[in-house]
Amino acid sequence: MNYSYKGKILISTPDIAGDIFSRSVVLIIDHNEEGAFGLILNKKNHGMSARLLKIFGFNVDVYEGGPVENDKIFFITKGQEVSPDFTVINDGFYLTEDIESVVSAIIEQRLSVSDIKVFSGYSGWAGGQLEAEIQRKSWTIVDVFNLDYTLANDHSLWKKIMQNLGGEYLLWANAPEDVSMN
Repeated sequence: MNYSYKGKILISTPDIAGDIFSRSVVLIIDHNEEGAFGLILNKKNHGMSARLLKIFGFNVDVYEGGPVENDKIFFITKGQEVSPDFTVINDGFYLTEDIESVVSAIIEQRLSVSDIKVFSGYSGWAGGQLEAEIQRKSWTIVDVFNLDYTLANDHSLWKKIMQNLGGEYLLWANAPEDVSMN
């Protein structure tokens, strides 16, 4: 493997429809010859969010990280690493599964709730699988600068990025979700 997509954004093309990856924006956290690991940035898990509201008494948006291991929780934090077990994403963003460290950092006011994004599950690809999907044009690779991964992004993030790409992507951005309705 000559190239890594680590730190890049994957934008699903309209060819991916009817599943979790339809109109998804995926941040690639790690990518090497063994495979790729990423998190979907723009798909809220409303059921999990409602459950956490009942537990904590305040709103915590939980996002679908992907279809793999939905029982695992991941956190992207902004500003500082809050756990000894973290992965640097880039420019002051970190990934951890260490819920105790995240909760402690909030209680100790070293971390604000607004500087955290919570994910259920992740997106994973076996060695060569992501490259094959990119070759089939299922994904568009984008270098997105100054994207705050902890913002409460929704389905409009996909459309905004597509519009910013211009050209044929403008057509995709304005197409209905079910292209058979066009």
